[in-house]
Amino acid sequence: MSHPPAELRRSLGVIDGVAIAASSTAATTSIAIGMGTLAATVGLQAPVLLLLAFLPVLGIACAYARLNRSEPNCGSGYVWVGTSLGPWPGFLVGWVNVVGVIIFLAYTSAVTGSVILQFANKAHLTSVAGITLDPDSTAVTTLVGLVVLTGVTVMAVTGVRSATRLQAWLLVFEYAVLLVFCGWALITGEHSVSLSWFNPFAIESGTAFAQGLVLAVFFFWGWDASFSVTEETQEVGDSARGGFIALFAMLGLFLFASVAFQREMSLPELIEQGPQGFTYLGAKLADEPWASLPLLALMFSAVASVQSSVIPTARGLLAMGRDRTMGRVWTRIHPRYGTPAAGTVLVMAIATGVALLALAIPKLNDMILAAVNSIGLVVALYYGLTAIACAVRFRSALRQGPREAVLAVGVPGASGVALLVIGGYLGYSYLTGTDHFELSPDNGWFMFSLPCAIVASGLVMAAWAKYRRRSPYFVTGRGTDGDRLRLPVDRPAGSAP
Repeated sequence: MSHPPAELRRSLGVIDGVAIAASSTAATTSIAIGMGTLAATVGLQAPVLLLLAFLPVLGIACAYARLNRSEPNCGSGYVWVGTSLGPWPGFLVGWVNVVGVIIFLAYTSAVTGSVILQFANKAHLTSVAGITLDPDSTAVTTLVGLVVLTGVTVMAVTGVRSATRLQAWLLVFEYAVLLVFCGWALITGEHSVSLSWFNPFAIESGTAFAQGLVLAVFFFWGWDASFSVTEETQEVGDSARGGFIALFAMLGLFLFASVAFQREMSLPELIEQGPQGFTYLGAKLADEPWASLPLLALMFSAVASVQSSVIPTARGLLAMGRDRTMGRVWTRIHPRYGTPAAGTVLVMAIATGVALLALAIPKLNDMILAAVNSIGLVVALYYGLTAIACAVRFRSALRQGPREAVLAVGVPGASGVALLVIGGYLGYSYLTGTDHFELSPDNGWFMFSLPCAIVASGLVMAAWAKYRRRSPYFVTGRGTDGDRLRLPVDRPAGSAP
């Protein structure tokens, strides 16, 4: 039997990076299901929260670009934090990113299923084999969404380039729909634009501000997916260019949509509609069949987001497998397609299991809110640590003049600390905001327990990798020159899978 190729296939360019980053960020999905949640948290101050959240995210993007130039690796933060801050925080960054994406896949699959069932209901198809096709049923929407997850996984296995091309076409359609409907809302909306929308001091409490900021950061989550395919791009810089283009495009779309939503809908409307905000906007502004276009755009966004989340997660686990911090199965690259096929399928299978477990929360909206809030804390953690790793690695720039010191150390360091402080404050608010545990997205102990469980499981897995697998990542993973020990993918490592 022939061995799989040792390297991923280099076939991607800047456009592919933009498609992966933008699809993973999923602007249409974030806007459609997130604006109501953000409004419920910070009222009509969503535009300023999105703008403020962009600042540390931009600083972290600068850190990613600089780190990628220094050490291009599909493991991104896992590799960079391990090199600069040590293997334990490095492994933790890789672990929480993987687990966060798997949770995201679980609830996005349910969102995708919900949208598909809404289309079915519009076509007067309300039941199949005695099963009611209820778009608000977590169980039914999850099962439908998992069928979609299986399909996009097959495409991710058979070729990442074809997957990114599909994502690009889906993005063109959904952004066109988003711009047309939000543009029309800006023109015809009955609510006047107010300067208070851009006043962060109008937010009623520090806890609401912290939670809103973490939610707003979550809106941007996914732009870094372009760095996960850096070993598959034709030029190293293509990853950073794709990520930055997607990030600035997301900022424009989020600000545009948040103002448009508030022009057309009152605060009670925004909160009441919740995850149906975009489809509700379409129904207010147009008649059928045009009113269904936002629903179609949301479906395309959800499908592209699911696919673009599977791709970077499998590559992050590939990097961890090469270091033997994870099993050898994650390093298997398909001899024909040049993709981490086994890892991609495993990610899908694990996300399926999590989605089925999530059925314990009965309402789809509750599951979405719980997942979004919890993942926001995890995202703040791994983004913050990666930015600080950049400041530590390039600290010698402090002796190279003010400009280089600010760009290489000051901006990444300040951005990372800001996210960690905000995340820490929000976690403290969750703990002190209630005195009992309840399986509800409104319960602070429940909201705090999920990120704590993710971090705790990461520490357990790190100990297993260090003491059981005897991974070189922990033994000789960081030298004085910052070089990392790498194992070829097609050479036996002598460790258990």
